[in-house]
Amino acid sequence: MVQREIVIKMKEGLHAKPVADFVNHAQKFKSDIKIVKDGETVNGKSILNMLTLGAKYNTKLMLMIKGKDEVKALDVLSKLLLEGE
Repeated sequence: MVQREIVIKMKEGLHAKPVADFVNHAQKFKSDIKIVKDGETVNGKSILNMLTLGAKYNTKLMLMIKGKDEVKALDVLSKLLLEGE
């Protein structure tokens, strides 16, 4: 398992579009992807679950990935959360 702490720097936080982009990329990986915020863990491949986090600007999240392609997934998905692209 690999993990990385991410601080959301998108001014609007994780609203619908960046969450949809994240989930679309996450679903391409075989690994199990979890996002943790304040002790709450959600499935990183679910738009609804991701939106329930209510991650605003400067929110700290832990991205936890386990599986065959975990390192690649961590790199790609971390960038999406940090840059929103």
